[in-house]
Amino acid sequence: MSNVLGICGSPIRDGSTDILVREVLRGAQSREAAIDYVFLNDLQIMPCQACGTSPEEGYCFFHDGMDGIYEKFDRCDAIVVGSPVYFDSVSAQTKLFIDRTNCFRTMAPDDPGKFAVRITEKRRGVIVLVGGERETYEPARLVIGGFFVWAGITPSGLITFAHDGFEKGAVAEDHTALSKAFEAGAALVE
Repeated sequence: MSNVLGICGSPIRDGSTDILVREVLRGAQSREAAIDYVFLNDLQIMPCQACGTSPEEGYCFFHDGMDGIYEKFDRCDAIVVGSPVYFDSVSAQTKLFIDRTNCFRTMAPDDPGKFAVRITEKRRGVIVLVGGERETYEPARLVIGGFFVWAGITPSGLITFAHDGFEKGAVAEDHTALSKAFEAGAALVE
């Protein structure tokens, strides 16, 4: 059985990003996948301190809301990362999470200047981005895509949703967007 981890970087529970991430997970669950879900805004996560050294057995020297995410990441076969697009990039919550995954690679002990990969399992991933109707999604996609490269995740889907208002959860009325998210989740575990 597959295990899919959903990471929502929106500060708005039941907003469009949250709804789409959960819809991708629902699609994966329809194919018998187990799911884990993390709403980053609920967690206390300190910024990366750029230690540059390996904490040996663990992922990080600092223990906070990331500890549970590291455990869930270890269990997952696939991941969905969703963020609203703010100023052409990911939300602060999403960026904080991504920065704290710097420990997925460490300096190679036998060759300073080279990175050693700590994450060896291959995973697949879906990116969810939500923004205004004139939003540019590519810079935010590149940020999450960079995390995917760093963590050895193969991109398998991109869901974008543009809206022209400020109403919370506008995507709930867009059956095409919901269907695409559901299908991306189902395809993620096939």
